[in-house]
Amino acid sequence: MRKPSGTVEIFLQPGEYFFSDRATRIRTILGSCVAVTFWHPKLLLGGMCHIMLPTRSSTQDEKVANGKYADEAIQLLISEMKNAGTEYKDYQVKIFGGGDMFANHSKVKNQPTIGEKNINKIKELVKSYGFKVHAEHLGGEGHRYIIFDIWCGYVWMRHNTLGKATAHA
Repeated sequence: MRKPSGTVEIFLQPGEYFFSDRATRIRTILGSCVAVTFWHPKLLLGGMCHIMLPTRSSTQDEKVANGKYADEAIQLLISEMKNAGTEYKDYQVKIFGGGDMFANHSKVKNQPTIGEKNINKIKELVKSYGFKVHAEHLGGEGHRYIIFDIWCGYVWMRHNTLGKATAHA
């Protein structure tokens, strides 16, 4: 599908989220972080979050929801969906990321990597909300480059591992 004229391009930094209409393309780059895309196929609305950590530490005092935590980022996007007059269960979900950026150095005595923790939390949230997951590409080594075109729902991904790149649509 052709890119609409006047398309806005958004680049998500770690911890950010964005929700918009059909005239939007959202991009991000992931290492151990996880991106979740939400797309409403009938209304051509959607959003993406770039999650850095599974959940907020109980020692942190900040009370305002923050997009860098998986549980809070999902809640923020659900709020955006409600503000748009839609139900979150009507959205198609795709999840990406959780890569091991330092495969030879990051394993510490049977402890999960941050990428694995992020993946586990996202899978827990997906199950608890009853999301319809239409695609996922999680774990492994290296980083991913993600492009989400809200006008058609396509998510393009390039996965780089040890100098090799593979592309998926």
